[in-house]
Amino acid sequence: MSDHMKRLAAPATWPLKRKVAVWATKQSPGAHSLESSMPAVMVLRDLMKVCDTAREAKRIIGNRELFVDGTAVKNPKAPIGIMDTVTVPKMNLNYRMLLTDKGKLTLVPISEDETKWKLCRIEGKTKISGGKIQLNLSGGRNIVLEKNMYGTGDTLKIDVADQKVLGNYPMADGASALIINGALAGKVETIAECAVVKGPADNIVRFKSGIETVRRNVFVIGTSKPEIKLPEASE
Repeated sequence: MSDHMKRLAAPATWPLKRKVAVWATKQSPGAHSLESSMPAVMVLRDLMKVCDTAREAKRIIGNRELFVDGTAVKNPKAPIGIMDTVTVPKMNLNYRMLLTDKGKLTLVPISEDETKWKLCRIEGKTKISGGKIQLNLSGGRNIVLEKNMYGTGDTLKIDVADQKVLGNYPMADGASALIINGALAGKVETIAECAVVKGPADNIVRFKSGIETVRRNVFVIGTSKPEIKLPEASE
């Protein structure tokens, strides 16, 4: 896999100036897809703007000064994606990675207390030995539970240190949701209906505004209102 890509070919979600340089760093394989994340070195330089060059960003990472979900980042190309908390303690900088209403990745300033938890969507469930249930979460996390308590597509509020479940936001009518993929990426809507489609086609989620998208594009962020700080609306 190539270490770089041309800026003109970078995902549309990356908020980059396309013609100021030829190349852009390509992130290493990880818990996030290419479209939903950016490499750590570019997050420091282009989003946080704490340095001017990739070399300076690599020095910050090499000194273990950048933390994602409470863990020091060691790889300059590590993917940092949607819902990840990003901190630089020495500079007292705390952020959460989200999408703007234009579908661009952005960092939203948060308090230090908010960096201690994150929202994770349940991507699937697996029954393991002992009758326990393993939840496969967005961002590459897994949680083992004694009982089958949550549904696929629901969102959990997770303590990033010990993975304790702090809250549950079901994918249900009236829930607040962020669209994370597709032409409507970045929109925050209220769910009106979760429709089951017969056959191999994806299930559909309809919103009170009248728009709809497939279920896999929907990330619940609250029961009736968002539980996270959202980016300011773009002009």
